[in-house]
Amino acid sequence: MKRLIFAAFLALAISLIGGPGLSSAANDDLSLQHIRNATIKLTSGDTTFLIDPMFAEVGAYEGFPDTYRSWLRNPLTPLPMSVKEILDDVDAVILTHTHLDHWDKTAQDALPKDIPFYVQNEEDAKAVRGHGFTNVRIMKESDEFGKVKLDRTATQHGSKAMYADPDLGKALGEVMGVVFTTPGGKKAWLVGDTIWFAGVDEALAKHEPNVIIVNAGGAAMSAEKYKDAPEIIMDKEDVRKMVEKMPKSDVVAIHMDAINHMTVDRKDLAQYVREHGIRDKVLIPFDGEKMNF
Repeated sequence: MKRLIFAAFLALAISLIGGPGLSSAANDDLSLQHIRNATIKLTSGDTTFLIDPMFAEVGAYEGFPDTYRSWLRNPLTPLPMSVKEILDDVDAVILTHTHLDHWDKTAQDALPKDIPFYVQNEEDAKAVRGHGFTNVRIMKESDEFGKVKLDRTATQHGSKAMYADPDLGKALGEVMGVVFTTPGGKKAWLVGDTIWFAGVDEALAKHEPNVIIVNAGGAAMSAEKYKDAPEIIMDKEDVRKMVEKMPKSDVVAIHMDAINHMTVDRKDLAQYVREHGIRDKVLIPFDGEKMNF
């Protein structure tokens, strides 16, 4: 695994992450650029996917109600580059679900209306078409774009108790994860917004991904009745569990810092992986950072 880091972040990245060696590489089979929050670009050869685009300026939206630190306005951090730069080489968009922190008005207005656009179900397809997009595709269980194979994986965006609440369960909704298999056979698994549940173990056993992209911010609900298990996505303990289960894989931790309800930030996670001796297996990209695998 090789990493390309903007010069402005180099010293800080080394001090915080202290993980794999840093160097540049060209024409690798698989590369990833972290944009911000859950927004990333994944490239295989000449095919680039933009995943979960949220492009708003700092403070554009109110915090999510009934969540941790809901008084803060989202997003908390700026984009590391212009929207034009982000979109320059994008061939297709993949939307794991339609929550605001994965799909916002700024992205809806900026994206070309005819771009190939993958969603998880007809409900999300209808929502995306409603914003004028004309090339919307519901991802099959096993699909393909260009030379990249796409496999859907299951998620659980919160506890069973949360889904038992009709209103909260509806708000949490459905989410998809995606395994990307390159022509060279490398597999990158975008785990998606999920807690650890049986489906995670099943996906690991089935796909054995080389790269595992974890939404690791530990986003939390604030209700007292969920205080013992408030998270609706994975957290730092889940990152450690992922490393223990897949010691030969690279784990990339994203979806931190930018949204009000995150309980884990990059600094927290960097300290945690150092303390647990797994810093060489966990990559914590800064906004704008590129990594080649």
